[in-house]
Amino acid sequence: MAGRDSSTPGGGAPARVLAVDVGGTNVKIRSSDHAEIRKHPSGLELSPGDMVAAVRELAGDWSYEAVSVGFPGPVLDGAPAFEPANLGKGWVGFDFEAAFGAPVRVINDAAMQALGSYQGGKMLFLGLGTGLGSAVVIGGRVEPMELAHLPYRRGGSFEHYVGKGGLQRLGAKRWEKHVHRVVGALKHALLVDYVVLGGGNAKKLEQIPEGARLGANANAFVGGFRLWGVETE
Repeated sequence: MAGRDSSTPGGGAPARVLAVDVGGTNVKIRSSDHAEIRKHPSGLELSPGDMVAAVRELAGDWSYEAVSVGFPGPVLDGAPAFEPANLGKGWVGFDFEAAFGAPVRVINDAAMQALGSYQGGKMLFLGLGTGLGSAVVIGGRVEPMELAHLPYRRGGSFEHYVGKGGLQRLGAKRWEKHVHRVVGALKHALLVDYVVLGGGNAKKLEQIPEGARLGANANAFVGGFRLWGVETE
C-alpha cells in the first residue's frame, strides 16, 4: 500500500487518525472520530510548512495519533516525488512527521480517494478534475497510477481530452463522449470489475459510463483512515 512504513507507539492501528486532503483550492481535514470536515484556503503560495501550521490550527481541539496526507502529485516511497504544480515549493524532502509530531503516511490524493471508494474486487478510480487522477485497488491494496499522460488520440493524452482543459476546449457534450470512451478503454485494458469516477467534474456527466459509478470527495477521508487500518461508519 502506498505510504511510508510508519507505525504508531505500541504498534497496531491508531485509535484516531487525522486525514488531510491537500488540494489546489483548499486543504480539507477530518478526524476518524469526528464527522465534521474543516478547510483552509491553499493556492500557489502554500508551502508544506504553511499547510501543517494551518492543519494543526484547524484540528486544535481534536486528538489524533496518526496522520494521512493526500498529496496532489506523484508519491514515491511515501514522499512527494515532484513539486506540485498548483501549490508552493518545498514539498520534496519535507519531514511531515517532525512537523506534525506524529506518524504520517503520504499518498497521492487520487489514490487516497480510491482507497476510500473501494467496495471489493478489482477497481479502477479515475479523478475527473483539473487533470486525470488514477489508481487501481485490488484486495484492499491501492496502487497509484499515472495514466493521465498516456497517448490517447491525435497526439493528445487522456488528460488532454477528459481533464478540465478538454472540458473547456471541447464543450460538455463532446467532453462527455470522450469520458465514456476513456472509461471503456481503460476498464477493458486493465481488466477491472468496475470504475469509480471522482473529482469535481464527475458531477457534470449527464450519463454515467457503463460499468462505472460516481464516487464522493468525502471518500478521500475514508481512504486516509484505511491507510492506518481504521474503519468508520
